[in-house]
Amino acid sequence: MSENSRRRVAVVGATGVAGQQFLVSLANHPWFELCVLAASERSAGRSYRDAITGPGGAQRWACDEPLPERFASLPVIDARALDPGSVDLVFSAVESDAARPLEESLAPHVPVVSTASAFRYEDDVPIIVPGVNHDHAALIKRQQRERGWRGFVLPIPNCTTTGLVVALAPLARHFGVRSVVMTSLQALSGAGRSPGVAGLDILDNVIPFIPKEEEKVQRETAKILGRLEGDRIAPHEVAVSATCTRVNVRDGHTLTVNASLGRRAELGEVAASLRAFGREFVDLGLPSCPPELVSVSDDPYRPQPRVDRNLNDGMTTVVGRLREDSVLPNGVKFVLLSHNTKMGAAKGATLVAEYLVHRGLA
Repeated sequence: MSENSRRRVAVVGATGVAGQQFLVSLANHPWFELCVLAASERSAGRSYRDAITGPGGAQRWACDEPLPERFASLPVIDARALDPGSVDLVFSAVESDAARPLEESLAPHVPVVSTASAFRYEDDVPIIVPGVNHDHAALIKRQQRERGWRGFVLPIPNCTTTGLVVALAPLARHFGVRSVVMTSLQALSGAGRSPGVAGLDILDNVIPFIPKEEEKVQRETAKILGRLEGDRIAPHEVAVSATCTRVNVRDGHTLTVNASLGRRAELGEVAASLRAFGREFVDLGLPSCPPELVSVSDDPYRPQPRVDRNLNDGMTTVVGRLREDSVLPNGVKFVLLSHNTKMGAAKGATLVAEYLVHRGLA
């Protein structure tokens, strides 16, 4: 893509944890030029650096990478004042309650790729995971036709769902998947900063409940693994039992997964299907795509968040401890790790947008 054809983009919710990751993923992007930073009214009118600096002078920057200097001095505008005509694409990283009216005001005019759940469950809205169900993007045409929009809303899933469906998709295609029992150990960054998780609540502790999380995982998994039939998605019939917990880890969601397959499969077959998954998508050569969507470890002590979450800049799902499950019919079980604020949020959304540009949809 030439310099003259780069898309002008905005990030809404730019000061939050996911918004900050968008700045990192877009800092040197060859296709997208980040021109507008938008956030809440309390951040508007200040430079980005000032907007993320607390009253005591502490800079509330949550990424491992430094704040890109090219964005530090950019002004932050009130998200409600964003002119959709000033950009070619909007990345939305706001909470769902705020996301609904904002995205509804922007999408009639410009494509919106969102990390929020506001539109995920509507019939004309696909939930896209790179390499898993990018063919569902065709549903955008129905959304535009029925709503009379020039743009569209395309959300990515809950960050816990992302790692789960990346691992389940090759199993579903090669062997079938009947049911899944999953327990998540979710990182603190998944809760954001506001309200986030209080230090005294998580220190020396595991919080065994995350409101609405389990329902999201169950519903989104069926939709993402479903089939596109004309202008609708037929959900996958997989039964998902999810337990979602919060643990004292900064980044990286760890999931234990027990799956009942449609037929018996040798562990070598399962591992091979995981390792081979997504090669056609990888071969598209999109800027944010990792060289492999899934990495399978033979080390019984892996994956570990601190060691494995940044593999391929947090864009590869790491699977380990692959074993037979003697309780479930045709059962297999494994542990996976997915970076919740990279593949599960900003950089995953950036990769989705790259695919839309590749397809001529954005």
